[in-house]
Amino acid sequence: MLSLQQLPCTQLGLCTNGRFQKGVPFLIRAEQISTAPSTTQQDKVGRRQMLATSVAIAPWLVFSFQKSTVFAAENVKGFLPVTDKKDGYSFLYPFGWQEVVIEGQDKVFKDVIEPLENVSVNVFPTNKDTIRDLGTPQEVAEALIKKVLAPPSQKTKLLTAAEHDVDGKAYYTFEFVAQAPNFTRHALSTIAIGNGKFYTLTTGANERRWGKMKDKLNTVIESFKIFNV
Repeated sequence: MLSLQQLPCTQLGLCTNGRFQKGVPFLIRAEQISTAPSTTQQDKVGRRQMLATSVAIAPWLVFSFQKSTVFAAENVKGFLPVTDKKDGYSFLYPFGWQEVVIEGQDKVFKDVIEPLENVSVNVFPTNKDTIRDLGTPQEVAEALIKKVLAPPSQKTKLLTAAEHDVDGKAYYTFEFVAQAPNFTRHALSTIAIGNGKFYTLTTGANERRWGKMKDKLNTVIESFKIFNV
């Protein structure tokens, strides 16, 4: 079986001049999402109250959107669905997260107060038929973390890696931590291949908030599905 380390990076669309792009931002980096000026505690409380009010008055609009989306992800309390009919994938993200545009990302949603709490999706062309063609879950996870998901300056550790099937399609899901000088990010990723494309969804949080966020982030990961287009 061919491992990701041996696979020409051009087959995943992740390289420049035959080499993997270490700068491909699958994992939303702190420098990309923490550029806003720091806020006071009073500001944070006010923004959280505003978000809570928005969530309270918006469900009927959300429901209308969900009804009209043919491939909408399963409705789960406290989450909103995203469906990309062009690329063929769907997932859920928590209420209160906002969509942002970051170069190199297909979709990004993040918490405005805790920017390390976010989810990003990327889609790249590939000639592989299944994620199994790249190697075992552990092999693929370790290669992606080292080559793509974290910069070389960060110390990373793969915690778990597993495979599961949904509607006959294989997905790899893994958990890892990436330690930077001023923070440690605890992340979850799920990857799959279909429609001639390599899909990856990564979500995570600051390590200090992992205990509070892990259930929500696992819901995001488990909701990710790809469909034929």
